[in-house]
Amino acid sequence: MEGNSRPTASTSDVTRSLDHLVAASLVGRQEFARNLGLSVTDLVCFAHVAEAGDTPVTAGELATRAHVTTGAVTGILNRLERGGFVHRRPDPADRRRVHVVAVPAAAERVRAVFGPYHRLLADSLADHTPDEVALIAGWLDRAVALTRTYVEESC
Repeated sequence: MEGNSRPTASTSDVTRSLDHLVAASLVGRQEFARNLGLSVTDLVCFAHVAEAGDTPVTAGELATRAHVTTGAVTGILNRLERGGFVHRRPDPADRRRVHVVAVPAAAERVRAVFGPYHRLLADSLADHTPDEVALIAGWLDRAVALTRTYVEESC
């Protein structure tokens, strides 16, 4: 597959487009969360748990991911557990630690909400070559890492 010819863009064009994407994504996340009966922070935490699959996630990991205190994670986990999204289990090696796993039916519900959006995103990449898709994915991964570092150091 050949990529289409692309217009030139400056770094400020990319930054502006990224800012618009982030803003649109925030609104989208709010709506996705509302449709699931969750807050955006609850959805961020659940998405991390669901992405881990069968690998348990700790409350500390969720606190880091959502940029909240471990105390706040307790409330988040209480809501997610009451809503049927996660199960908590004590760590057998350290009873003070909690392991969290997604309820499979809840993960499927969330996939059903996000699925159409993810298909649209995949379709938007259809006219890109595999090398272009790899370039986009690599840049986005670096942008996520940079953003997390910036938030940790500056906020």
